[in-house]
Amino acid sequence: MLRPLVSIISINYNQAQVTCAMLASLRQLTYPNFEVIVIDNASPTEDPGIIEEQFPEVQLIRSTENLGFAGGNNLGIQAAKGDYCLFLNNDTEVVPHLLEPLVSVFERNPKVGVVSPKIIFYGTDNLIQYAGCDGISPWTGRGHVKGYLELDKGQHDTSHVTSLIHGAAMMVPTEVIRKAGLMPALYFLYYEELDWCEMIKRAGYQSYYEASATIYHKESVSVGQGSVLRTYYLNRNRLLYIRRNSEGWRFWSGCLFYLLISVPKNSLVLALRGQWAHLRALWRGLGWHLQGHNVHQNTFLTTAAANPPLEAGVGPAHGVQHRSSTIE
Repeated sequence: MLRPLVSIISINYNQAQVTCAMLASLRQLTYPNFEVIVIDNASPTEDPGIIEEQFPEVQLIRSTENLGFAGGNNLGIQAAKGDYCLFLNNDTEVVPHLLEPLVSVFERNPKVGVVSPKIIFYGTDNLIQYAGCDGISPWTGRGHVKGYLELDKGQHDTSHVTSLIHGAAMMVPTEVIRKAGLMPALYFLYYEELDWCEMIKRAGYQSYYEASATIYHKESVSVGQGSVLRTYYLNRNRLLYIRRNSEGWRFWSGCLFYLLISVPKNSLVLALRGQWAHLRALWRGLGWHLQGHNVHQNTFLTTAAANPPLEAGVGPAHGVQHRSSTIE
């Protein structure tokens, strides 16, 4: 009997060699029925043609503009033919038996709407990056990942329902995407996979951690930990996430903690370090919320994916096809 088709979607941005390493690992998959779609997010200085040359089985879609993480993945969703979509960072490598346990989760439990595997930091002595998540605190707007930086000794080998998944690797049934909506492209970079997980849960599904599936993550190859782009979007989108996913006392506690404690503290640290570009980026991120944006907009699979323009002064100089999780 033919297994369900899995569409593996990944985004490339100026890093064809990194993407090719991921694609080489996909050739070792033992699951018998999958397709691979790579979205080139308008790489400005590198021709992604090497992907087609070395991996002719891959469907390469060249976007005419940088759509960000969510927008690029949404473009892949619209081209996908699979029963399931696996969103995979291009800076990952997979084990041969990755897909079987992920697909099995949905076959066993139709209540599950999104699943992530165990994620190990690539090139380490099996240090864990993700083994489930306790969720984001309504008080602080920050989350806690289970197993983070622990040596994997089997202590997180029990699969379970979890609060949030990890954007480096997540599988969603296409039917769930049709019901819940596409990934919220309003974020452009950071927090979108966490918001999408909440959208899927509000549609009546569970999020799940599957311990028997593993990927290896090379971490953020393109968006540096000290980039101004990262500072802007982390601050803009942390508040955006609170606005879209909290109400009542949870909304006010999250906003007040962030605006009255986190922002002043981070601003002072940046000022003392003389990191003025980062300080300006932080406040530009906050200023975005005063511009009257409809933060509750969602786009569905039956329509074209939303393609928000880049923010003024924050261009795609750094890759946005993958990034560190915002819940670590």
